[in-house]
Amino acid sequence: MPDAPKTQGVHHIGLTVPDVKKARDFFVDVLGFRQFAERPRYPAIFVSDGIVMLTLWQAADPATAVRFDRRNVIGLHHFALRVDGDALDALHERLKGAEGVTIEFAPETLGDGPARHMMFAIPGGVRMELIAASG
Repeated sequence: MPDAPKTQGVHHIGLTVPDVKKARDFFVDVLGFRQFAERPRYPAIFVSDGIVMLTLWQAADPATAVRFDRRNVIGLHHFALRVDGDALDALHERLKGAEGVTIEFAPETLGDGPARHMMFAIPGGVRMELIAASG
């Protein structure tokens, strides 16, 4: 029998972004996260939804940064956050009008259901998924 897991879930996710202020504004203004810290010398901004903390790191030179290609680069493919089932469609509508957001696909059934999900890119291009277990 295998040992029990040695980890206890996600503590935080660190994302390098081309514009840390725009990324912060997206998470705070569009998704309702709270900024709780900032380190201007990194520079980095820390936001949380009360469960998951995100560290948003400013890319040193966004103009020369290599964009992630989910099929050809090792690393973060995307990250997914849970939402209430009833909130997914409303969030999709809100995301459609959010500056710098690119919708990859609208809410749809995941596999055989009942979960539903959607995929999009936040300002700066990091892929993100919202998933509702039901509804």
